[in-house]
Amino acid sequence: MRLMTSAAWATLAMAISVPAHAQAQAQANPAASEASEIETLVVTGTRRTDRTAFESTAPIDVVTQDALRATVSDEIMDKLAATTPSFNVQRLPAADGQAFVRPATLRGLSPDQTLVLVNGKRRHRSAVLGGRGQQGVDLASLGTSGVDRIEVLRDGASAQYGSDAIAGVINIILSQKTGFSGHAQTGQYYEGDGRKTEIGARYGLAVGDGGSIVASLDYTDAQATSRTRQRPDAIAFQAANPTIAVPNPVQRWGQPDRTVWRGTLNAVLPVTDTVEAYAFATYSDMTGTTDFNWRNPATDTSYRASPLFPGWTLNTLYPAGFSPKFGQDETNGSFNAGLRGDALGFSWDLSAGYGRDDVDYVLNNSINASFGPASPTAFDAGSLIQEEKTLNFDASRPLAWSFLAQPANLAVGLEARQETYRIKAGDRYSWDVGPGAAAGLPSGSNGFPGYAPSQAGSWDQTSYAGYVDLDLPITDKFDADIAIRHEDFSEFGSTTDGKIAVRYEFTPNFALRGAVSTGFRAPTPGQINNTRTSQGLNTTTLLLFTSGRLSPVNPIAVALGGKPLEPEESKNLSVGAVFRQGGFTGSIDYYRIDVDNRFAVSPNFTVTPALRAQLVAAGVPGADSLTTVSYFTNSFDTRTQGVDVVGSWKGDVWGGRAGVTAAWNWNDSKVTRSKLTEVSKLARVNIEDGLPANAANLTFDYAKDRYSGMVRVRYSGDWTDAQANGAADLIQTFGGKALVDLSLSAQLNETFKLTVGAENLFDTYPDEATFQASRGLIYSRNAPYDTDGGLYYARLSATF
Repeated sequence: MRLMTSAAWATLAMAISVPAHAQAQAQANPAASEASEIETLVVTGTRRTDRTAFESTAPIDVVTQDALRATVSDEIMDKLAATTPSFNVQRLPAADGQAFVRPATLRGLSPDQTLVLVNGKRRHRSAVLGGRGQQGVDLASLGTSGVDRIEVLRDGASAQYGSDAIAGVINIILSQKTGFSGHAQTGQYYEGDGRKTEIGARYGLAVGDGGSIVASLDYTDAQATSRTRQRPDAIAFQAANPTIAVPNPVQRWGQPDRTVWRGTLNAVLPVTDTVEAYAFATYSDMTGTTDFNWRNPATDTSYRASPLFPGWTLNTLYPAGFSPKFGQDETNGSFNAGLRGDALGFSWDLSAGYGRDDVDYVLNNSINASFGPASPTAFDAGSLIQEEKTLNFDASRPLAWSFLAQPANLAVGLEARQETYRIKAGDRYSWDVGPGAAAGLPSGSNGFPGYAPSQAGSWDQTSYAGYVDLDLPITDKFDADIAIRHEDFSEFGSTTDGKIAVRYEFTPNFALRGAVSTGFRAPTPGQINNTRTSQGLNTTTLLLFTSGRLSPVNPIAVALGGKPLEPEESKNLSVGAVFRQGGFTGSIDYYRIDVDNRFAVSPNFTVTPALRAQLVAAGVPGADSLTTVSYFTNSFDTRTQGVDVVGSWKGDVWGGRAGVTAAWNWNDSKVTRSKLTEVSKLARVNIEDGLPANAANLTFDYAKDRYSGMVRVRYSGDWTDAQANGAADLIQTFGGKALVDLSLSAQLNETFKLTVGAENLFDTYPDEATFQASRGLIYSRNAPYDTDGGLYYARLSATF
């Protein structure tokens, strides 16, 4: 049981979930198209139905459908990164599942320390765990054609929403608009690769008195990119073996091949004059392939000869070496349904939700050398499944108290949630140990050893929560939001969190706001129970190394110091100001977030013969060739502080309509306590310097008659890349870069609009990653922006 101090009780704040009836009322009264986003009605971070972003007690960004269309990427996280400087996303080529489920961060915190909602309901996590243990939401599984807008609450909100809302909340609100809109888009990079074709459509139909059914479908076919030089050892191998045709390059570093289908359905159906039913669903299916490191026949142990396999070596199958092709087939879906209405003075909402992410891993162009010629070259490496079930009941009512300037708003609610994580074993040859292992031939599918039956299983966690929220308009100028939430988890116990947020309006155009809160993020069944084996390349010796990550409750991990994971806990403070004048609106906010017991990977433990015997006996795939092992642990306390500045202006210029939007974020994270030894200093470097401390964007758009255009500048400051490299560490600092985007549009008629443009117009690249040159990588795969250069595109849109 986590007890709150008297000081913590003083920090209680507004409530936890966005009730669906508030969403419906806000969507039914959209702000005028000419209004600034800061004056749009919002439903995130409040239970009132009449509050705008300008009136909010915490900073909220409203990303409109027009802003989403202004970024060419098909993935929501790229669109958010282009509009919200405190939001970052990395590309991570050849990083196993993270090449497809890319980690996205808000305010430099972990991807799973930002809560994601769809229509105000909690979105299920991805089944993929990141390299540092994070298990966030796969934003790429959501299409954009069916999205009305995205609200980004940049403030701690665990007292309002529960686990994960440490950095903030992203609320993706689906469209209720009737009629048709669609687009077709094609583009490619200046280098001539990465061709991408997108088709999207949305259609909405009015039903009854105030009801609607809206469906959308998005399709993307994206070809791979390659920013690669031939590896020096491949050049040497070719010189020594002139009769062998060695590919140039021997492997790709860049974006993977992807084919994605995404769909949404959003329905509201009147039942009586005071009750309506609602339901919404999302679905996506993604298949993709990326390259792994090239295996050099002159040095890779898979090419050893063994008397067990007379007349056979891997040279007969892959004489020029091989680069395993890693594939992911991901199916992601969710369904939510409920009833909402009014009774006995309360507005109420009863709902149930289900979400599932199913990730299947496959490997081609590989080998399990320990089986010699009996080994296949294609493998099913197993599956990861994340499943979540949620029940919610929310109710709210106004309270007319004479001492208040306006009626207060009281909200209460209950939530029950079950989270299940499953691992399915791969085919036998992906994980089993063949007879050749005794002669030193490595076991498991080379590049990505499959999940073994000993790793497979199903684990779940249940939680129950209740909250009370009170919004108090104390005077016409002073408003306070207070909330408290208690939650009990089956795996670690209970927690109580709170928040208090206030706003004082000096004039209708200027106000100060601030908030203090406590928060938490619960360890997930996947983080507690997942075990993984991975392979990498030592860029000095150019030899492969194999690392194992154990469950922290695995007996071997416990013997090495592993303990059950505890929740990450936070204290948040923010203070800021909002102002507007004429067509200009702006805000400035300072924030500080202290997070205790942050997750990370433990120091690596060298695999001794005795430890190897334990790992083999435990059935860990590839244990015969493991060099190090580690486990997830609560390792760090950090303090993150920063400043967000946002401003926008709209007005009439040169006979047309113009707009300017500018945003800047300064973010600084420091490790205040660490359990890690010097061996794991990389984790400290990545937390403190792995993302730019300064990021900004500036956008100018202009429209006159049939024509419109947009110019955007995106800036990312200095950052440092730190990676493990076998027995050595790789650390390099990269300079800041500015990327320029340009688009021009023409309204061809009432139905069709043509847009042509370029992102990274001047073909800007980051500094080269000098420490990665030995494996052909030119630019760091951890860069906070694309490293593929300029991209041009054309889009045809239709609306009727």
